[in-house]
Amino acid sequence: MEADSRPVVTAALVAGLLAGFGIAIPVGAVATYLVALTARTSLRIGVCAALGVATADGLYALVAVVGGSALTGLIEPIMFFLRPASAVVLIALAVHGAVTAISRHAGRRAVSSIDPAAPGPFRAFLALLGLTLLNPMTVIYFTALVLGTRTVTEPPEQAVFVLAAFVASASWQLLLAGGGTLLGRTLTGSRGRLVTALASSALIAILAVVTLVG
Repeated sequence: MEADSRPVVTAALVAGLLAGFGIAIPVGAVATYLVALTARTSLRIGVCAALGVATADGLYALVAVVGGSALTGLIEPIMFFLRPASAVVLIALAVHGAVTAISRHAGRRAVSSIDPAAPGPFRAFLALLGLTLLNPMTVIYFTALVLGTRTVTEPPEQAVFVLAAFVASASWQLLLAGGGTLLGRTLTGSRGRLVTALASSALIAILAVVTLVG
């Protein structure tokens, strides 16, 4: 019995890893904000923010394997409200980032490795967790994967699937955070920080519009 269950557990592990990477790798507003946040703060804050994103992906994977087919019917009626809410959060982040960058540049403040106005590690974790949870497509994505495979029907396989999805998402988000650290070390000048902050805010705003009309 134990030997027979190993292929099923392995299949759940592979499915979870593929699911986690599949939802994490496409570069969207959350990934853009994560890189920008790490670039202007520190790797420690970036790591906490990255774990916030991965935690949200893990929670949605858990909800998907537990809820099954009932989830799609529950999500669809509130999709009308979730998309505008997500767009509002993204626009607020874009405006805040742009205003902060312009104010700092206009005042010619000294550039430091840590932005005093930036969120702390715990706040960064909560902010990225909340932002990722606002994306209803994540839970639909995981639900479709769970319904499309028979390898996550029992509690042990479900646990392996969720853990693997979290690990895959976390590894990619931490890679993005590391990239943000390198970006921050390279663009240390005041003008470089202004340009990258404005570019990031513009991209986040565009993605907010896409989220709203998509």
